[in-house]
Amino acid sequence: MEKPTLVILAAGMGSRYGGLKQMDTFTPEGDTIIDFSIYDALQAGFGKFVFIIRKSFEKEFKKNIEYKLQGKAEVAYVYQELENVPEKYINPERVKPWGTGHALLMAKDVVKENFAIINGDDFYGKAAFEVMAKSLMTKDKTSYDFNTMAYLLKNTVSEHGYVSRGECQVDENGFLADVTERTHIEKIDGKLMRKDDAGNFIPIDENTIVSMNFWGFTPKCFNFGNRLFEEFLEANKTNLKAEFYIPSVVNEILKSGKATVEVLKSDAKWFGVTYKEDKEIVEKAIKELKKQGAYPTKLWE
Repeated sequence: MEKPTLVILAAGMGSRYGGLKQMDTFTPEGDTIIDFSIYDALQAGFGKFVFIIRKSFEKEFKKNIEYKLQGKAEVAYVYQELENVPEKYINPERVKPWGTGHALLMAKDVVKENFAIINGDDFYGKAAFEVMAKSLMTKDKTSYDFNTMAYLLKNTVSEHGYVSRGECQVDENGFLADVTERTHIEKIDGKLMRKDDAGNFIPIDENTIVSMNFWGFTPKCFNFGNRLFEEFLEANKTNLKAEFYIPSVVNEILKSGKATVEVLKSDAKWFGVTYKEDKEIVEKAIKELKKQGAYPTKLWE
Protein backbone atom coordinates (compact mmCIF):
# COMPACT_ATOMS: atom_id res chain seq x y z
CA MET A 1 0.00 0.00 0.00
CA GLU A 2 1.59 3.29 -1.14
CA LYS A 3 2.10 5.84 1.61
CA PRO A 4 0.37 9.17 0.98
CA THR A 5 2.17 12.49 0.63
CA LEU A 6 1.60 15.60 2.73
CA VAL A 7 1.79 18.96 0.93
CA ILE A 8 2.28 21.91 3.28
CA LEU A 9 1.33 25.45 2.27
CA ALA A 10 4.12 27.61 3.69
CA ALA A 11 4.55 30.46 1.19
CA GLY A 12 2.24 32.97 2.92
CA MET A 13 3.49 36.35 4.06
CA GLY A 14 1.61 36.55 7.39
CA SER A 15 0.59 40.18 6.88
CA ARG A 16 -2.03 40.13 9.66
CA TYR A 17 0.34 38.22 11.96
CA GLY A 18 3.21 40.61 11.38
CA GLY A 19 5.73 38.02 10.23
CA LEU A 20 6.29 34.53 8.86
CA LYS A 21 3.99 32.30 10.93
CA GLN A 22 5.47 29.20 9.32
CA MET A 23 8.88 30.03 10.85
CA ASP A 24 7.72 31.24 14.27
CA THR A 25 8.26 29.04 17.34
CA PHE A 26 5.66 28.15 19.97
CA THR A 27 7.54 26.15 22.61
CA PRO A 28 10.71 26.60 24.72
CA GLU A 29 12.20 23.80 22.58
CA GLY A 30 11.76 25.91 19.43
CA ASP A 31 8.91 23.96 17.79
CA THR A 32 6.98 25.51 14.91
CA ILE A 33 3.37 24.54 14.15
CA ILE A 34 4.70 22.75 11.05
CA ASP A 35 6.82 20.57 13.34
CA PHE A 36 3.67 19.18 14.95
CA SER A 37 2.01 18.58 11.58
CA ILE A 38 5.07 16.67 10.37
CA TYR A 39 5.30 14.69 13.60
CA ASP A 40 1.60 13.74 13.51
CA ALA A 41 1.72 12.92 9.79
CA LEU A 42 4.74 10.63 10.20
CA GLN A 43 2.98 8.76 13.00
CA ALA A 44 -0.16 8.47 10.84
CA GLY A 45 1.73 6.90 7.92
CA PHE A 46 2.57 9.72 5.50
CA GLY A 47 5.76 8.89 3.62
CA LYS A 48 6.64 12.04 1.69
CA PHE A 49 6.53 15.76 2.46
CA VAL A 50 6.28 18.57 -0.09
CA PHE A 51 6.78 22.11 1.18
CA ILE A 52 5.45 25.02 -0.85
CA ILE A 53 7.70 27.96 0.04
CA ARG A 54 9.29 31.09 -1.43
CA LYS A 55 12.93 31.56 -2.38
CA SER A 56 13.25 34.53 -0.01
CA PHE A 57 13.36 32.27 3.06
CA GLU A 58 14.41 28.99 1.43
CA LYS A 59 17.76 28.60 3.19
CA GLU A 60 16.42 29.19 6.71
CA PHE A 61 13.37 27.00 6.10
CA LYS A 62 15.38 24.03 4.80
CA LYS A 63 17.84 24.30 7.68
CA ASN A 64 14.95 23.99 10.12
CA ILE A 65 13.28 21.05 8.32
CA GLU A 66 15.77 18.73 6.72
CA TYR A 67 17.48 17.15 9.71
CA LYS A 68 14.10 16.29 11.23
CA LEU A 69 12.99 14.20 8.27
CA GLN A 70 16.35 12.74 7.25
CA GLY A 71 16.00 8.96 6.96
CA LYS A 72 12.31 9.10 7.83
CA ALA A 73 10.60 10.38 4.68
CA GLU A 74 11.18 11.80 1.21
CA VAL A 75 11.25 15.60 1.05
CA ALA A 76 10.63 17.98 -1.87
CA TYR A 77 10.24 21.73 -2.23
CA VAL A 78 8.03 23.71 -4.58
CA TYR A 79 8.33 27.46 -5.01
CA GLN A 80 5.29 29.72 -5.23
CA GLU A 81 6.63 32.91 -6.75
CA LEU A 82 4.75 35.86 -8.21
CA GLU A 83 6.27 35.21 -11.64
CA ASN A 84 4.88 31.63 -11.77
CA VAL A 85 2.06 32.83 -14.03
CA PRO A 86 1.84 33.51 -17.77
CA GLU A 87 4.09 36.48 -18.58
CA LYS A 88 1.26 38.78 -19.61
CA TYR A 89 -0.14 38.63 -16.05
CA ILE A 90 3.08 39.50 -14.21
CA ASN A 91 2.62 42.80 -12.35
CA PRO A 92 5.78 44.32 -10.78
CA GLU A 93 3.62 46.14 -8.22
CA ARG A 94 2.17 42.91 -6.78
CA VAL A 95 3.76 41.60 -3.55
CA LYS A 96 1.08 39.18 -2.29
CA PRO A 97 1.27 35.48 -3.34
CA TRP A 98 -1.48 34.31 -5.71
CA GLY A 99 -3.26 32.18 -3.10
CA THR A 100 -3.70 28.56 -2.04
CA GLY A 101 -5.25 27.43 -5.33
CA HIS A 102 -2.19 28.66 -7.22
CA ALA A 103 0.06 26.90 -4.68
CA LEU A 104 -1.82 23.63 -5.21
CA LEU A 105 -1.24 23.84 -8.98
CA MET A 106 2.50 24.43 -8.35
CA ALA A 107 2.82 20.97 -6.76
CA LYS A 108 1.77 19.05 -9.87
CA ASP A 109 5.25 18.00 -11.03
CA VAL A 110 6.40 16.53 -7.70
CA VAL A 111 3.24 14.85 -6.39
CA LYS A 112 2.42 11.52 -8.04
CA GLU A 113 0.79 9.84 -5.03
CA ASN A 114 -2.47 10.33 -3.16
CA PHE A 115 -1.90 13.36 -0.97
CA ALA A 116 -3.26 15.71 1.63
CA ILE A 117 -2.68 19.45 1.58
CA ILE A 118 -2.66 21.63 4.71
CA ASN A 119 -1.90 25.14 5.89
CA GLY A 120 1.51 25.53 7.49
CA ASP A 121 0.13 27.74 10.28
CA ASP A 122 -2.76 25.53 11.46
CA PHE A 123 -2.56 22.87 14.16
CA TYR A 124 -4.90 20.07 13.07
CA GLY A 125 -4.22 17.39 15.69
CA LYS A 126 -3.04 13.78 15.58
CA ALA A 127 -6.49 12.24 15.05
CA ALA A 128 -7.17 14.36 11.95
CA PHE A 129 -3.98 13.08 10.27
CA GLU A 130 -4.84 9.49 11.19
CA VAL A 131 -8.32 9.75 9.64
CA MET A 132 -6.96 11.41 6.50
CA ALA A 133 -4.07 8.95 6.02
CA LYS A 134 -6.37 5.94 6.44
CA SER A 135 -8.75 7.35 3.83
CA LEU A 136 -5.99 8.18 1.32
CA MET A 137 -4.42 4.74 1.63
CA THR A 138 -7.66 3.06 0.53
CA LYS A 139 -8.18 5.18 -2.60
CA ASP A 140 -7.22 4.24 -6.16
CA LYS A 141 -4.87 7.02 -7.27
CA THR A 142 -6.45 7.02 -10.73
CA SER A 143 -9.87 7.77 -9.20
CA TYR A 144 -11.63 11.07 -8.65
CA ASP A 145 -12.49 10.21 -5.03
CA PHE A 146 -11.39 13.18 -2.95
CA ASN A 147 -12.11 14.32 0.61
CA THR A 148 -11.84 17.15 3.10
CA MET A 149 -11.50 17.38 6.88
CA ALA A 150 -14.42 19.26 8.42
CA TYR A 151 -14.50 21.55 11.43
CA LEU A 152 -17.23 23.59 13.13
CA LEU A 153 -16.84 27.32 12.55
CA LYS A 154 -17.13 28.18 16.26
CA ASN A 155 -13.98 26.15 16.94
CA THR A 156 -11.89 27.92 14.31
CA VAL A 157 -12.29 31.66 14.87
CA SER A 158 -9.92 34.16 16.44
CA GLU A 159 -10.83 36.45 19.33
CA HIS A 160 -8.55 39.10 17.86
CA GLY A 161 -9.91 39.87 14.40
CA TYR A 162 -11.38 38.40 11.24
CA VAL A 163 -10.52 35.07 9.61
CA SER A 164 -11.08 33.46 6.21
CA ARG A 165 -12.86 30.09 6.05
CA GLY A 166 -14.36 27.81 3.40
CA GLU A 167 -18.09 27.45 4.13
CA CYS A 168 -19.16 23.90 3.22
CA GLN A 169 -22.54 22.65 2.07
CA VAL A 170 -22.77 18.92 2.83
CA ASP A 171 -25.38 16.59 1.28
CA GLU A 172 -27.37 13.90 3.11
CA ASN A 173 -24.74 11.27 2.25
CA GLY A 174 -21.87 13.19 3.81
CA PHE A 175 -20.37 14.49 0.56
CA LEU A 176 -19.48 18.06 -0.26
CA ALA A 177 -22.03 19.83 -2.45
CA ASP A 178 -20.41 23.27 -2.51
CA VAL A 179 -17.71 25.28 -0.79
CA THR A 180 -17.59 29.07 -0.67
CA GLU A 181 -14.55 31.01 0.49
CA ARG A 182 -15.68 33.51 3.12
CA THR A 183 -12.81 35.95 3.33
CA HIS A 184 -14.07 37.90 6.35
CA ILE A 185 -15.67 36.17 9.36
CA GLU A 186 -15.50 38.03 12.65
CA LYS A 187 -16.88 37.77 16.17
CA ILE A 188 -18.75 41.01 16.89
CA ASP A 189 -20.46 41.52 20.26
CA GLY A 190 -20.26 37.79 20.89
CA LYS A 191 -21.90 36.81 17.58
CA LEU A 192 -20.28 35.43 14.45
CA MET A 193 -20.75 37.64 11.40
CA ARG A 194 -19.45 37.50 7.85
CA LYS A 195 -19.14 40.12 5.15
CA ASP A 196 -21.26 39.63 2.04
CA ASP A 197 -20.15 40.63 -1.46
CA ALA A 198 -21.26 44.20 -0.82
CA GLY A 199 -19.18 44.44 2.36
CA ASN A 200 -22.17 44.30 4.73
CA PHE A 201 -22.04 42.17 7.88
CA ILE A 202 -24.60 39.35 8.07
CA PRO A 203 -24.92 36.56 10.68
CA ILE A 204 -23.34 33.14 10.11
CA ASP A 205 -24.24 30.09 12.19
CA GLU A 206 -21.51 29.09 14.65
CA ASN A 207 -22.15 25.42 13.75
CA THR A 208 -21.47 26.00 10.06
CA ILE A 209 -19.18 23.28 8.70
CA VAL A 210 -15.99 24.86 7.40
CA SER A 211 -12.85 23.78 5.59
CA MET A 212 -9.52 24.59 7.17
CA ASN A 213 -7.65 23.77 3.95
CA PHE A 214 -7.10 20.13 4.96
CA TRP A 215 -7.96 18.40 1.69
CA GLY A 216 -7.30 14.86 0.47
CA PHE A 217 -6.72 14.35 -3.26
CA THR A 218 -5.53 11.81 -5.77
CA PRO A 219 -3.16 13.12 -8.50
CA LYS A 220 -6.24 13.43 -10.73
CA CYS A 221 -7.05 16.73 -8.99
CA PHE A 222 -4.33 18.38 -11.09
CA ASN A 223 -6.58 17.92 -14.14
CA PHE A 224 -8.63 20.78 -12.71
CA GLY A 225 -7.81 24.38 -11.96
CA ASN A 226 -5.47 25.55 -14.74
CA ARG A 227 -8.23 26.91 -16.96
CA LEU A 228 -9.99 28.43 -13.95
CA PHE A 229 -6.75 30.08 -12.79
CA GLU A 230 -6.23 31.68 -16.21
CA GLU A 231 -9.79 33.03 -16.06
CA PHE A 232 -9.07 34.36 -12.57
CA LEU A 233 -5.87 36.07 -13.75
CA GLU A 234 -7.68 37.69 -16.66
CA ALA A 235 -10.43 39.01 -14.38
CA ASN A 236 -8.01 40.24 -11.69
CA LYS A 237 -4.99 41.49 -13.62
CA THR A 238 -5.25 44.95 -12.06
CA ASN A 239 -6.20 43.72 -8.57
CA LEU A 240 -3.00 43.52 -6.51
CA LYS A 241 -4.60 41.64 -3.61
CA ALA A 242 -6.88 39.11 -5.33
CA GLU A 243 -6.16 35.48 -4.40
CA PHE A 244 -7.06 32.20 -6.10
CA TYR A 245 -8.22 29.76 -3.42
CA ILE A 246 -8.37 25.96 -3.26
CA PRO A 247 -12.20 26.05 -2.83
CA SER A 248 -12.38 27.55 -6.35
CA VAL A 249 -10.62 24.44 -7.68
CA VAL A 250 -12.82 22.17 -5.56
CA ASN A 251 -15.99 23.76 -6.90
CA GLU A 252 -14.75 23.19 -10.44
CA ILE A 253 -14.14 19.55 -9.47
CA LEU A 254 -17.69 19.26 -8.11
CA LYS A 255 -19.29 20.95 -11.11
CA SER A 256 -17.50 18.57 -13.49
CA GLY A 257 -19.65 15.70 -12.22
CA LYS A 258 -16.57 13.46 -12.42
CA ALA A 259 -15.52 13.64 -8.81
CA THR A 260 -16.80 13.38 -5.26
CA VAL A 261 -15.44 15.02 -2.11
CA GLU A 262 -16.24 13.07 1.07
CA VAL A 263 -16.47 15.17 4.23
CA LEU A 264 -14.34 13.55 6.95
CA LYS A 265 -14.61 14.38 10.63
CA SER A 266 -12.30 13.95 13.58
CA ASP A 267 -12.42 14.79 17.26
CA ALA A 268 -9.08 16.58 16.99
CA LYS A 269 -8.94 20.07 18.40
CA TRP A 270 -7.88 22.62 15.79
CA PHE A 271 -6.08 25.83 16.65
CA GLY A 272 -4.04 28.31 14.70
CA VAL A 273 -2.56 31.77 14.47
CA THR A 274 -3.95 34.57 12.38
CA TYR A 275 -2.92 37.43 14.64
CA LYS A 276 0.07 37.92 16.96
CA GLU A 277 -2.36 37.89 19.88
CA ASP A 278 -3.32 34.29 18.99
CA LYS A 279 0.21 33.09 19.75
CA GLU A 280 -0.22 32.93 23.54
CA ILE A 281 -3.35 30.75 23.17
CA VAL A 282 -1.51 28.32 20.90
CA GLU A 283 1.53 28.22 23.21
CA LYS A 284 -0.68 27.33 26.18
CA ALA A 285 -2.55 24.64 24.23
CA ILE A 286 0.67 22.99 23.03
CA LYS A 287 2.20 23.17 26.50
CA GLU A 288 -0.84 21.34 27.87
CA LEU A 289 -0.65 18.67 25.16
CA LYS A 290 3.00 18.02 26.00
CA LYS A 291 2.14 17.92 29.70
CA GLN A 292 -0.55 15.31 28.98
CA GLY A 293 2.00 13.20 27.10
CA ALA A 294 0.42 13.66 23.65
CA TYR A 295 3.86 14.79 22.43
CA PRO A 296 7.37 14.25 23.78
CA THR A 297 9.07 17.31 25.24
CA LYS A 298 11.60 17.18 22.41
CA LEU A 299 9.92 16.09 19.17
CA TRP A 300 13.05 15.27 17.20
CA GLU A 301 15.28 13.33 19.59
